[in-house]
Amino acid sequence: MSNDLQWYLLRKSNAFIVKRVTEGPVFSKEPGNLRNLHSYKYSGLANSKTIDVKEENGAIKIVTRKTKASPLAVRSATAVTSIRPRSGGRRALGIASATAKRGYRPDLRTPTPPKKVRGKKGKAFLG
Repeated sequence: MSNDLQWYLLRKSNAFIVKRVTEGPVFSKEPGNLRNLHSYKYSGLANSKTIDVKEENGAIKIVTRKTKASPLAVRSATAVTSIRPRSGGRRALGIASATAKRGYRPDLRTPTPPKKVRGKKGKAFLG
């Protein structure tokens, strides 16, 4: 089943939709949805490539969906990477972000703003 067809079937009614305000944003609490927004781009159910980051028992677990797995396979379609903080929490977070950024879902990254140039552009100080 294609991802578009899955989204078409899931978008109106599933158990993970959270509607707080009638005219406000629609959120989702599904696993694999990192932004908690109810849209096709961030859906953890309708995309063939999903990534989920969670913390369990002091370890960071990164759960990814295998791209060539059958849509009927649920448990065997996921790969779990566990990172234990040996040298501290900041190092473990750095390892987890590097693991997640390896090109798995580059469309979920927010663009970095360009660096601002400090001082006057191109003029030397003659003082």
